[in-house]
Amino acid sequence: MSTSPGNREIEIKLRAPNPESASELLLTSGFSIQRERVHETNVLYDTAAQQLKQAGEMLRVREAGKRSVLTFKGAGIPGRHKSREELELDLSSARAIDQILNRLGFEPAFRYEKYRTEFSRDDSPGTITLDETPIGTFLELEGEPQWIDDTAASLGFREEDYITSSYGRLYLEWCAEHKHLPGDMTWAHLAAAEPGL
Repeated sequence: MSTSPGNREIEIKLRAPNPESASELLLTSGFSIQRERVHETNVLYDTAAQQLKQAGEMLRVREAGKRSVLTFKGAGIPGRHKSREELELDLSSARAIDQILNRLGFEPAFRYEKYRTEFSRDDSPGTITLDETPIGTFLELEGEPQWIDDTAASLGFREEDYITSSYGRLYLEWCAEHKHLPGDMTWAHLAAAEPGL
């Protein structure tokens, strides 16, 4: 969720070796758990012609624990941080919004899952999430650009470590590297997938 003004999401990802070392790094750096580890399922919707993907936009339904959220993300602005419009709406039913989106001509285009733990610090204007995904562990820093840069540096990362790609893009890169046919970024899919590139 965006922490920057004007409904704009500003963030980077940082690759971490594993969840345990990433969590220890954050805790020893003065961060504490704001939201406990929760399993997320995410479904990206698009038209049959992939109009949103072509425009660099995204429409997502996320289920995280008991919470369901509809998110629209606009096209990104190039730079060392990922910056794009973000609009979110809490849902009472992910199933109902799926039916509504289907009626409007949108269909599921990509599914991905992860476990997410959210960290914060009393003096911090931004948030860090620890994401455990089927393709690796990532820290996601979200806030104002200066806070992101200062925090990343304090955690021992350099600007060359910044990742601004989406999980969808990172998944496609992972599939190419590991010679797997792309599908959904879920543990079940990757466990069942046969090398095929």
